[in-house]
Formats: sequence, C-alpha cells, structure tokens
Amino acid sequence: MKHGVLPGIFPVVRNLAHGGWMMAIFAAVMSVMTHQVLAQGAGLGAAGELVDPDVLRVCADPSNMPFSDQSGEGFEDKLAQIVAEGTGRKSVAYTWFPSINGFVRNTLGANRCDVIMGYAQGDELVQNTNAYYRSSYVLVYRKGGDLSGVETLADPKLKDKRIGVVEGTPPTANMAKAKLMGKAKVYPLMVDTRAMPSMAELAMRDMQSGAIDAAVLWGPMAGYYASRSGAQMTLVPLIHEKGGQRMIYRITMGVRPSDQSWKRTLNTFIKENQAKIDKLLLDYGVPLLDERDQRITQ
Repeated sequence: MKHGVLPGIFPVVRNLAHGGWMMAIFAAVMSVMTHQVLAQGAGLGAAGELVDPDVLRVCADPSNMPFSDQSGEGFEDKLAQIVAEGTGRKSVAYTWFPSINGFVRNTLGANRCDVIMGYAQGDELVQNTNAYYRSSYVLVYRKGGDLSGVETLADPKLKDKRIGVVEGTPPTANMAKAKLMGKAKVYPLMVDTRAMPSMAELAMRDMQSGAIDAAVLWGPMAGYYASRSGAQMTLVPLIHEKGGQRMIYRITMGVRPSDQSWKRTLNTFIKENQAKIDKLLLDYGVPLLDERDQRITQ
C-alpha cells in the first residue's frame, strides 16, 4: 500500500506488506521502547502537544502518488489542506521523508511533524485516530475479457493467467495457496519512486501491453492508476477470500501516543467531514468500503 511507499505504506504499503510474525515482534519491541521513552520524559507532545497551533505540520513521502507528493497532487496533500482549514490552522508545512524503515522515527517520533495523513489501523508505532476510510486489495483486469465475473483468487479462471503482484504483500499468500505464483510476475516492494514509476503504475502498463493478464494491488493505488490508464479496467475488491491474510484495512491518521488532545481534535474533524473526505477519495479512484463491505460510490 508505497501507501503508498502504500499502502500509503507507511501508511499502507509498508506497514501492510510487512505483516507477519517478524513485523509483530518488531512492532512490539518498538512499542516497549516508545513507552519507555515517554516514561523517562514527558516529551514534546505531553508538554504542549503541538509546536505551533497555527500550522499543520505533516509527515509525508515526497514521491508517493496517489497518496503524497511534493507537487501537492496526492489525495493526502489535499486532505491536509482540508484538515488545516477544518481545525483552524493557517497553513500546512511538510517534513518530507521516504517511506522506508525509519519513517516514523525520523518524522513523527523526532517531533519534526505532528500527523501522518494515512496509516493502517492497529500499528503500534503510532497512535491511530478513528479511521477515515476503509479499503482493500483488489484484483484488476481489463473489462470485457474472459475474467469477467471473477471475485476470488481461488477462481479456476485464474489458473493459467499471469498475474502481477507486489512481493511481500498480503495477497501473495492467497495466490500461493491457489497455486498462482508459479506464473506470476512479482514486482519489488521497496522502490524509490523518485527515480522510477510505482509498481502499480508498471502493472497497469504491463496489463495494457499484454505482459500480464491481471494484477492484485492495494485498492487506492489500483484505482488511481486504472483510472488514468486509458483503458477500461474492472476492479474487484477481494472481500470474499477464504482464509489467508487479511485483505481489508481501515486507514487512519497517525499521531504521537502522547498527543491525546490532538487525536480528539482530528477525530472530531473526521466525524464532521466524512462526506467531504469520501468525495475526495472517490475523485482519486479509491475503492471505498463501508462496514458491511459494500462499495461506497457517492
């Protein structure tokens, strides 16, 4: 989910793709260390929460479309502007850092900024606000082809197809179970999108050229690049998978564990502006799901 690097990955790509026991151990250790630091010193958040209440200080990846970008074109960049206006901030300032290991430590954890605009719910490296959207990994294929009607990775229609997937992401486990990995085209998870296109963009290109028949990608990335591919694509949220890894995630904003008042402010903003947030996300092609796994379309 680069989370886009997914994600939205610190927001999504990274913290979704690195699931499993190793990540669980890492998160637990980091959580203990964080609590120890907070116990030893109140820290900036506990002392005054925000450095400048007139400025929304955002932690973001500088090249992580459709989530964030130094150009300001990502939907999280647009959302930051809405948050600033809705919480009485006069401006938005960014701390840019690539979505690699150390993102939280070098941004939010270093008190250089006060909010990560997109972060998967449940990760212990940050304190999550209430979720402001819910999405899933999706199966993407060209509309009108012989894959019409496919809803799960176990569908026999996929048996002889070449499917693109990003290494280490949750769908790879389900694809392996369905014996689809033998012919799969596996894209690297860790890429520097300042120097090369995102893997979701490359997958769309490969689908158009016929190099792959379908792709399994984090929904917000798939929706964005599919809508800009110039071809008619079908996006199928993987909500009917039996077993395997979780495909559906709630996305929140991430703040420091000590910033309780700030979290409550953001929760109030989300509650009062959900319709506006939904419209923004839908404009970027994000496949939104409600709590009953139904698509939100307007």
